[in-house]
Amino acid sequence: MTNEKATSGGLEWRLTVSDGSTEELLPESKWILRVWMGVVGLVLALKQKVWRLMEKIWKLGVDDPRRIFHCFKVAVALTVVSLFYYLRPLYNGVGGTAMWAIMTVVVIFEYTVGATLSKGLNRGMATLLAGTLAVGVHSVASRSGERADPIIRGVSVFLLASGATFSRFIPTIKTRFDYGVSIFILTFSLVSVSGYRVDELVGLAQQRLSTIAIGGTMCMLISMLVCPVWAGEDLHLLITRNIEKLANSLDGCVAAYFEDTGNVTNKEETSEKSQAYKCVLNSKAAEEALAIFARWEPAHGRFAFRHPWNQYLKIGTATRYCAYCVEALNSCLNSENKVPESMKKHLSDVCIKLSSHSSNVLKELSAATKIMRKSPNMEFLVGEMNNAVEDLQEALKYLPHHLPPTPTEGTEKEQRPPPVSTTTVALIEVVPLVTVASLLIEIARRIEGVSSEVNKLAGFANFKPAAIDKPKQNPATSKHPSDRQGNEVIKAPQEV
Repeated sequence: MTNEKATSGGLEWRLTVSDGSTEELLPESKWILRVWMGVVGLVLALKQKVWRLMEKIWKLGVDDPRRIFHCFKVAVALTVVSLFYYLRPLYNGVGGTAMWAIMTVVVIFEYTVGATLSKGLNRGMATLLAGTLAVGVHSVASRSGERADPIIRGVSVFLLASGATFSRFIPTIKTRFDYGVSIFILTFSLVSVSGYRVDELVGLAQQRLSTIAIGGTMCMLISMLVCPVWAGEDLHLLITRNIEKLANSLDGCVAAYFEDTGNVTNKEETSEKSQAYKCVLNSKAAEEALAIFARWEPAHGRFAFRHPWNQYLKIGTATRYCAYCVEALNSCLNSENKVPESMKKHLSDVCIKLSSHSSNVLKELSAATKIMRKSPNMEFLVGEMNNAVEDLQEALKYLPHHLPPTPTEGTEKEQRPPPVSTTTVALIEVVPLVTVASLLIEIARRIEGVSSEVNKLAGFANFKPAAIDKPKQNPATSKHPSDRQGNEVIKAPQEV
């Protein structure tokens, strides 16, 4: 028996079975609609994922177009060496080992010229050395009789493999020749083992070495001649950008702490600037890798042969040493201890002034390093920064008295003498502000360390002499050391 029941928006079909219960009957069109909606949802979700993936790929290409050129360079190198396998005259010249050229291109072609040269030269030298030793061992073993032959080969593989593996623990070899040592072990083992069953070992070794040389040479030529990406230049730009980011982060942290900006856009920009120091803290691995690859590169552009790449690492270390203080300064922004406005206002001007002069020194160091020219304003800027440090230290001695004087216990309302320092200020309230001021002073001291390392780089790399460009300054407010008269320094009276 079938029952029809009117429902909201349509009819509901139910079937009464023998036990008295009912079951709903769904029309075939309803099932088709559900399947269709599921397929449409799946297609839309897949489309959205593909679109997001394309956006990421597009962003990678736009951020650094050299990545796109690198892809084409690898494709060109593989196409050229593949001709040794496709064309019969070239194939007859190298024999069946043409595949080794393709493998060499895939393995050693890297993004930067230095990385490609490092892997290519390591592979070439290791293959040549291992092949020569393997052929020598094969010559000795083949003349020692059938019983001694495998013993000599096995002992030679054991000794050379163990010695080469141990050399990888030496720091210098680990950083520069680790890939070459791996290729040496692989090549010697393969040639030594295959020589036991192959009669013409010398000819086979020559063919493999020639194809590896073809693939490596093709990679190095294309990498250096077609839109080259120099590791040394990337290291140079990375160091200069990190110094500039540190300056922006310092300005952002101090502005966010002392300036109360009601504009949401300004707050977002200030917050973004204050987080720039994180790039400096996270760049150590990239700096070390680029410095290692830069040592393999020939002279190019402004960088001569044997350019002092190690000095860039020292500058990066000094910059990170300064960034640690900026990180601590940034943590003060979220402190739960609120500083009285009277105290904060008292130190606001001198702290912002010191931050401004410190960031100016960093920006000048970044600009001078980037163009590889000594700065004519550096001595003046460092002098202003040191004068601002003295002003902040002087202002710390005269913080406003936040707590009123209280009667001493055991006396008849005896008043304490007027305080002359910060001893009567509530400790819990003054500590955050004094911490910020102390960090700014420490940052200024560490910036002098960055300046010292940049000056050493200028001497080692023969920076161009400073252009004659005297900075414009107001004689009434200048605090340059040249404005000293006798042994006295012209200073504005300190407001107590």
